[in-house]
Amino acid sequence: MRHKVAGYKLGRNTSHRRSLFRNMVTSLIMEERIETTVIKAKAVRPLVEKMITLGKQGDLAARRQAAAYLMTDEAVSKLFDTVAPRFGDRQGGYLRIVRTAWRKGDGAEKAFIELLGSEQVLDEKRQKRAEVRAKRAEETRKAMEEAEAQGGGAPPAEGGEKKE
Repeated sequence: MRHKVAGYKLGRNTSHRRSLFRNMVTSLIMEERIETTVIKAKAVRPLVEKMITLGKQGDLAARRQAAAYLMTDEAVSKLFDTVAPRFGDRQGGYLRIVRTAWRKGDGAEKAFIELLGSEQVLDEKRQKRAEVRAKRAEETRKAMEEAEAQGGGAPPAEGGEKKE
């Protein structure tokens, strides 16, 4: 029986588990949405909420505590400048876990874990990616047209007779 036993071990030793959680928290703050297993999402939720609470405090001590846990300085600045002010009047519940599918290899249940209110940011990223993709496709199409115009048309079909 697991009476009064908190936390998830996830089949890892202590240092590996701590590194996994630090990386996931940093990635979630930077990307605002990550895909992982449901168990890892549930395990990382309280850690992210603690980081956002530190960001809401906003003082130097809180910034140093967050910097000691997060992996990059960019994540610390984003936490204190953009993420934490978004939840200024909210008393917890900063994350959403959305179950998606079963992983094909081992059957683990996958989920998205995302910050609330990140829909606008994710839509902007999606829009920017679509614009870059369309621009790249247009450049490729133009390059192919130019190559076709310079080459004098399509190459001869296979099996055709040669002119001598």
